[in-house]
Parts: sequence; structure tokens; C-alpha cells
Amino acid sequence: MATQTKTAPIDTTAEKVAEFNEKATAKVAEFNEKAAENGRKAGAAYLDSYEKVAAQFVDGYEKAAGATKVEWLQTIAATQADFARELTKTYTSAAREFVDAR
Repeated sequence: MATQTKTAPIDTTAEKVAEFNEKATAKVAEFNEKAAENGRKAGAAYLDSYEKVAAQFVDGYEKAAGATKVEWLQTIAATQADFARELTKTYTSAAREFVDAR
């Protein structure tokens, strides 16, 4: 007697492949969304840290100049500190807008 092997009809196999592809596509899309969200969180954390470190550095610079009791040096240091604060604020704001837009 000859042995017969049962094979799934092509339509059923195609449906299974299509179903598998849909599930795989959904999982990849979910992974991408999670990766993008984690990237945004990491970017926000970096910008927060950058802002804090820059503020601490500028404050220390300004305090050190203030300790010299030399008026012209204090004035220059205060001006530089204000410029650095504004530059940091502008940089982090622009970077946050860029991260939020994505």
C-alpha cells in the first residue's frame, strides 16, 4: 500500500503566513514605539542633566569671581555667566522642541 501524506491546502498555508506576517509586523511596530519613547525619555533626562550641570558650573564661576572683590572682574564674570545661562536655556529649549517633534 502506498502511503499518503496530507498537505494543507495552499489557501490555508497562505492564510497562516499572512497571519504570521501581521503578528510579526505588529510586534515590530510595538518595539519601535517603545524604542522611540525610551529615546525621548533618555533625551529629556540628558537635557535636564546638562542644564543642571551647566547652571552649577556657571554659578560656581560667578561665585569665584565674586570672591575676588575686584569689581571689574565680578562684572565680566556676571556678564559671562548671564550669557552662558541664556545660551544653555536656548540650546536646551531648541533640543527639547526637536525631541518633542519626533
